Amino acid sequence: MDAGECSNSKPCTSSPDAGGVWAKLVPADSAFPEVELDEDNAVVCSRVTPAAGGEEVAWCEIRRGGDASPAMIRNLSLDAIIVDGRVIQQEAVDIKSGSEIVPGPQKEGHLVYTFNITGLKDQNKNNVKIVLDIENAKCSICLNLWHDVVTVAPCFHNFCNGCFSEWLRRSSANSRDKIQSAACPQCRTAVQSVGRNHFLHNIEEAILQAFSSLQRSDEEIALLESYASVKSNIVLGEQRNQSRKRRLPRASDEDNHTGHSDLLCPQCGAEFGGFRCSPGAAHLQCNGCGGMMPSRPNTSIPQKCLGCDMAFCGAYWCSQGVSSNQHNPICDQEAFKMISQRHTSIVPDTVHGGNQYEKDITERCIQQSGKALQAIISEWIAKFDNEELDRSWLQLNHADAITSRTYVCNQCYNKFIDFLLYWFRVSMPRNLLPPDAANRESCWYGFMCRTQHHRHDHAKKLNHVCRPTRGNP
Repeated sequence: MDAGECSNSKPCTSSPDAGGVWAKLVPADSAFPEVELDEDNAVVCSRVTPAAGGEEVAWCEIRRGGDASPAMIRNLSLDAIIVDGRVIQQEAVDIKSGSEIVPGPQKEGHLVYTFNITGLKDQNKNNVKIVLDIENAKCSICLNLWHDVVTVAPCFHNFCNGCFSEWLRRSSANSRDKIQSAACPQCRTAVQSVGRNHFLHNIEEAILQAFSSLQRSDEEIALLESYASVKSNIVLGEQRNQSRKRRLPRASDEDNHTGHSDLLCPQCGAEFGGFRCSPGAAHLQCNGCGGMMPSRPNTSIPQKCLGCDMAFCGAYWCSQGVSSNQHNPICDQEAFKMISQRHTSIVPDTVHGGNQYEKDITERCIQQSGKALQAIISEWIAKFDNEELDRSWLQLNHADAITSRTYVCNQCYNKFIDFLLYWFRVSMPRNLLPPDAANRESCWYGFMCRTQHHRHDHAKKLNHVCRPTRGNP
């Protein structure tokens, strides 16, 4: 343990930007000083016994907890300690304000401390704000804190005004009916209306005041505001040409097979690949371009991504010999293809949960290996196919059924790459890691840590490419 991490009523070492005091250990004997705990000094360095000649030793580590408990303590001494009457060896346990802690295996001959969280009432309010605001205040398009937040209906998901405006512009440009329309970027529900959310805008400002590190650069804000077009509530789906009100033709229409410009599915009006849609045939709406294709679960060409169960039309229409045109746009084949047919040249920004420090370490590990990224990905795909990896951590649907021959969308493929690079990192011996990464301790919450996303010092100081070990020995 580094000496600079110790803390006492005065920390063993201090820095100008050290975090504020959030808790303290109060001795039962008032003749001894209180031990203050701050955010950047988790190791407690204090007197253990009254008759120790003033000697102070590092005997435990106390960190702020998460949603389930206010704090956690880990025994660092060579002997046992007592926490709320329980004998603790070298494991971590939850503690709360008022917990009794003895830095030894028995009360007799040792100091007795009471753990108190300073400003508990205000801290609880802050904890609620972190859970409600920061973790749920990110735009799923740019993955940053909202800027000039807008809310879409009926799903009520929230986005940056600029991000959604650009999404709406592109969706409307591809609309075969020349209408202003879009699917929700987060859940793909058809958006009926969108408007600025002034209540969430106030929350956005409060978060930036508390966490200035989340503030975007002036250039990025200027770019977002140049895209922003939502000034008031906008109702979507209103057709610009009111003479064309029907989205799908009826089987009884006389021009059912002649009015091709009004057909959403090419095979409803023509035969391709030896197939034509029958009247009333079931259709799937593509989650990439919004177009329609017949639902054909028995065809050999997949129509749905196995990772998210969403429909994509590019592979199907290519197999039918259909190309994109003004009235029937189809997805790019690159948006939905087999895992083994994909080529990865750069590490996605979303890898390791978006933790840029861990992404940088992984990139340096790849460079040090002397292999190209795709070569490493191919090696781990082979291990994946051979069922050498624990798939319980793969954040995709039907994880057990996925192989290198599975068709997935771009978003699910990035999650798959994240999974493979996680195993690449955790399987690498410590001595082969870059020097600045080899000596880091692992975060108790591992890759599930929330703090890494809004505290850069925490993300840099601790290793987060590891499994959660909170509460384990």
